[in-house]
Amino acid sequence: MSSIYDFAVKTRKGEKKSIDDFKGKVLLIVNTATGCGFTPQYEGLERLYETYHEQGLEILDFPCNQFGHQAPGDDNEIHAFCTGKYKTQFDQFAKIDVNGENADPLFTYLKSEQKDEEVSGVKNKAAMKMIAKISNTCKEEGDIKWNFTKFLVDRNGKVVKRFAPTSNPDEIEKDIKELL
Repeated sequence: MSSIYDFAVKTRKGEKKSIDDFKGKVLLIVNTATGCGFTPQYEGLERLYETYHEQGLEILDFPCNQFGHQAPGDDNEIHAFCTGKYKTQFDQFAKIDVNGENADPLFTYLKSEQKDEEVSGVKNKAAMKMIAKISNTCKEEGDIKWNFTKFLVDRNGKVVKRFAPTSNPDEIEKDIKELL
């Protein structure tokens, strides 16, 4: 696969959806969890979606239970939680793995395009060091370290940036605006 548009993912209803359907859009692709310390980032993600969706932003949400088993429940339970508590409207897909032998091919591609994330600030760097110690699925170079790792993709399908779980949606808004 040589382009993000070559991939298809599974919807929470079990159907295949091609990433090509999002061609020409700015994408923010996130692995999420409903029981994580970063879960309140759903508020910021929804705010970004409401603010920039009409200008071409799509947020693709992929629940993942690989980090501390913090995404319990099936796809419908996860969706009900997110839409009920955070009023999310962006696309949420089937629960996946992002690391290891069962990693979703889309995330394998994303990791190959952006091997490491930006981490700024002493507090965030300290948090990421602690996360690295407890993340038992992060074994290969480029592996995702925890929930709420974010990949930003431009309108041409180029993976332009990877953001750490500690990066709040508000902090990446300027990067999204530049691409829109």
